[in-house]
Amino acid sequence: MKGRGGGADGTPESAEPSPNGRRPTMEDVAARVGVSRALVSVVFRGVPGASASTRERVLAAAAEIGYRPDLAARTLASSRSRVLGVMLTVHNTFHADLVEAMYAEAEQVGYDLVLSAHAPTRHSEKAVGALLGHRCDALVLLGPETSAGFLEELVERVPVVSVGRRFPGTRVDIVNTAEGRAVRLALDHLLGTGHRDIAHLDGGGGAGSVERRRAYRDRMRAAGLADHIRVLPGDHTEASGAEAAHRLLAEGRVPTALFASNDRSAIGFLDAITRAGVRVPQDISLIGYDDIPLAGLAHIQLTTVRQDSVGLAREAVRLAIERLDRPSLPPRSSVLEPELIVRGTTAAPRADVDD
Repeated sequence: MKGRGGGADGTPESAEPSPNGRRPTMEDVAARVGVSRALVSVVFRGVPGASASTRERVLAAAAEIGYRPDLAARTLASSRSRVLGVMLTVHNTFHADLVEAMYAEAEQVGYDLVLSAHAPTRHSEKAVGALLGHRCDALVLLGPETSAGFLEELVERVPVVSVGRRFPGTRVDIVNTAEGRAVRLALDHLLGTGHRDIAHLDGGGGAGSVERRRAYRDRMRAAGLADHIRVLPGDHTEASGAEAAHRLLAEGRVPTALFASNDRSAIGFLDAITRAGVRVPQDISLIGYDDIPLAGLAHIQLTTVRQDSVGLAREAVRLAIERLDRPSLPPRSSVLEPELIVRGTTAAPRADVDD
């Protein structure tokens, strides 16, 4: 069992036993860094009073000697659990990147994470209910597939940050990538290399899909290519990408370029189209969205629009903590810039292709 105790400030302490059988304490951390115990307590409580460099030194020293605060005891000693609840989607690789970055960001301010997954067999409301059962101080929902009405009721109980999906008219704080600029980056790259017959593989009800679909149509119209607008149904999965490839092959109408709503569907499309003997990028150029780790593998080399997972995680944690400290703040939105990552799946269209 974890030991529980603390100093005069009421900050509980716990750690794994040291080799000599004694658990490292907050005083041990303070002595190692050369600061007061009170300052170490400030760092672990995540309140103002310690510089960024001091915070880093304290956390590093705590890791070295094996000290960590007891979150369960801290819950008893304060009105906050110092836990953020995070809802993610099973099999969503980009959500895994976000969660990994959020752990680091939350630790910097003395918080931990509790995860709950949305899946085809487990709807978002049930996943959120599990987080509420853990007495989370605030919730961060990654691409939540739920109604604005449900979130408006939820925000009456606990601060809520939505990452990747907007809910206009609600009091939910939002963190997302500038979708319109991201799509323009992708299409301008294709247009700049000479493509005109550019299709879009849709993301269905996935986070950001509506904005990406709208931005695709807008950019094609602005380029005078309204007659080439073509949206293929999809749902942000590898299977939907493969289905889109089979559909194009069956119709005999393979465009010179395709912009997919996310990397997973782009990779599914890439696999199916190349198996059918269509060369990428010689016969068709392909762009994804997210820049998941798989996109950069040597046998994939997917050109894609990168979302800043670390930046999104940082902003989500920041908005959640600020909302806890200042509940009366108006709803806020943090929009991050995308980046085009050019790899091996895009090139100029074949010389024999007619406009």
